[in-house]
Amino acid sequence: MGQAKVRLATVLAVAVSAALVSGCGAAAAALQEFGIEGMGVVSTPHGEVRASVSPDGQRIVWGSTDRPGGAGGWDLWQATLRDGRWQDPRPLPVNSPANDFDPAFSADGRWLYFFSNREGGFGGDDLYRAAVLADGGFGAVENLGAGVNGKGDEWAPTPGAEGAHLLYASDGFGGAGGHDLFVARWNGAAFVEPQPVPGVNTAADEFDAAWLGDGRTIVFARSDDVGNAPIRLMLAQCDGKAFAEAQPLALSFNTADGNTLAPVVDLSKPSELLVSGSAKAPKAGKLDIYRMRAPVATGQSGCL
Repeated sequence: MGQAKVRLATVLAVAVSAALVSGCGAAAAALQEFGIEGMGVVSTPHGEVRASVSPDGQRIVWGSTDRPGGAGGWDLWQATLRDGRWQDPRPLPVNSPANDFDPAFSADGRWLYFFSNREGGFGGDDLYRAAVLADGGFGAVENLGAGVNGKGDEWAPTPGAEGAHLLYASDGFGGAGGHDLFVARWNGAAFVEPQPVPGVNTAADEFDAAWLGDGRTIVFARSDDVGNAPIRLMLAQCDGKAFAEAQPLALSFNTADGNTLAPVVDLSKPSELLVSGSAKAPKAGKLDIYRMRAPVATGQSGCL
């Protein structure tokens, strides 16, 4: 695991825990500014980061940094929808003794993407995927290959709605500095030819990105030094050539001195966004999963 991710692990590990607040996963039914996701099931006293809901809305998968019961390191967890609530949390069979993190379902529900630093990769954290089977299980884990994986760390794979692009972060393909955002294209066999996302990369770290409005808008995480400095979610609209004038995402706990990251569009409710952070209330523990309304995409086409 790269030094930046080690430092980020420290940030998550030392985040202050709070007592469980009574509530349930149905909080989003009365969604105002935001609501916590799956109190006591998804959001717990442990550190939960980056949740993805399947297109049929029947399962949610997320990453945990320290929840007991996994295969080791950082693990992927899943809960299923029953009686309107997330229930039966359990670690995924795709977990390894290494770190497995940053899950995202494909828009067609056929694949689960994530990163791992398991043995056999190209170096550091690599991008992987596993087929989602008809019975709800998962197929064999496959590395996404040298087209997107370098000797550095690749994080937060986000497949495009049409399946033709992959948005992710890397510190192994050059760029403006630290981790940068890249988009690779599907050539029929693999994702290849990663190009910097226009307009967003800086000398800081940019990572954990999601497209809104078919790529006309992007929301992403930025930190001056991930793991040593606060992390904030930013929003930028495409001006036809680049994502311009990124501004902090309008969310009350997305502050300059906090840690808010990992935006993922709910594939079963595209008007809603899942993010990771720490609100004063409701609060379950370290970093929790929250649900908010997705910002309106007002940008133009031309940035993909």
